[in-house]
Amino acid sequence: MRIAPGAVIGWDMNAALAMGQALSVPSMVMAELLPGIEAVMVLKLNEQMETQNGGETG
Repeated sequence: MRIAPGAVIGWDMNAALAMGQALSVPSMVMAELLPGIEAVMVLKLNEQMETQNGGETG
């Protein structure tokens, strides 16, 4: 994951693509699916962190 202070900002796409390759998932499939999955994951993790911190930011 790529992280900033207090927030998740994304995945390490090189690592994610390498995992797909290791699992024999075609690169074109990974390139098509990963951005959408990453966006939802970032949104949900940041929501969860905000809830756990009592709504504090920063």
